[in-house]
Amino acid sequence: MVRVAVFPGDGIGPEVTEEAIATLRAAGARFGLACGFESCEIGGAAIERHGVPLPEPALALAQSSDAVLLGAVGGPRWDGLPSVKRPERALLGLRKAMAVYANLRPARVYDALADASTLKPEVVRGVDLIVVRELCGGIYFGQPRGVIDECGINTEVYTGPEIERIARVAFRVARERPRCKVTSVDKANVLESSELWRRVVQSVHDREFSEIALEHMLVDNCAMQLVRAPRQFDVILTTNLFGDILSDEAAMLTGSIGMLPSASLGEGRRGLYEPVHGSAPDIAGQGRANPLAAILSVALLARHSLARADVAHAIESAVERVLADGARSADLGGSVSTSEMGQRVRAALG
Repeated sequence: MVRVAVFPGDGIGPEVTEEAIATLRAAGARFGLACGFESCEIGGAAIERHGVPLPEPALALAQSSDAVLLGAVGGPRWDGLPSVKRPERALLGLRKAMAVYANLRPARVYDALADASTLKPEVVRGVDLIVVRELCGGIYFGQPRGVIDECGINTEVYTGPEIERIARVAFRVARERPRCKVTSVDKANVLESSELWRRVVQSVHDREFSEIALEHMLVDNCAMQLVRAPRQFDVILTTNLFGDILSDEAAMLTGSIGMLPSASLGEGRRGLYEPVHGSAPDIAGQGRANPLAAILSVALLARHSLARADVAHAIESAVERVLADGARSADLGGSVSTSEMGQRVRAALG
């Protein structure tokens, strides 16, 4: 039996996580995959009960499990706390403890949702891309940093080995996709760190993945191309900062951020899986949250941590069928509740 650590978190996190767990159980029962789930509080819920966003038992559970499923953390209730004690610190702590450095953010426009995007259907129909974002380096972690004598300082730092390992992830992901194409995004015309990024990515490609198509693109052009002609992209490889921005832009191509799953991976199979929509405290407890991002996150969990592509494909296909049948949650302009959407996906599993 595989062991999955579950951190429901805050806001709508517990609601969508419940539907994701039930869906993975149902898919597992169909395909002979036995999963055990153990839950623990992190984020704001942990602050309220334990006084810290990431208690030691939660950290130990994450490190001893085969995979981690996270709902969401944070909310305005805790905005007044010092930054080191806010709920979001739990996520950073988990990433560090699990040594995950590659964030995978798929963005797929289902045919049934082509009209839901703010862009024209003919622009977004058929979009199926994935952003591979470096997660542990760059300007978010570089030193020195801080505010000194009214001078704000943040430092963009990347080393060759950091770039090599994230590049390999992107090329391996591309190798499993029909188009086998990677677009490496940087700002090499201005930033020295991007000069190194481009050179190292090209070197890894030439030495190890020459069969994969590779192109380099400046980040400002990539941002424009994502809304002009998004179907040109397959796998987008980029830095922590650029990936943070571009993945949210790509998310809106799909019609709702409530459709976007994510996976954070390291060297082994164990990964951290979560929807990207956040805790949405304004709708928590109302049954209005879209659980599909969480459900698609457990599909990624099955594919990457459990090596069960059959289970992942079944869940993804069930989501596609439910959308094709017209089911829409509030964020997509419909009225299907959180629990009903989960039930429909499980029914569509067969």
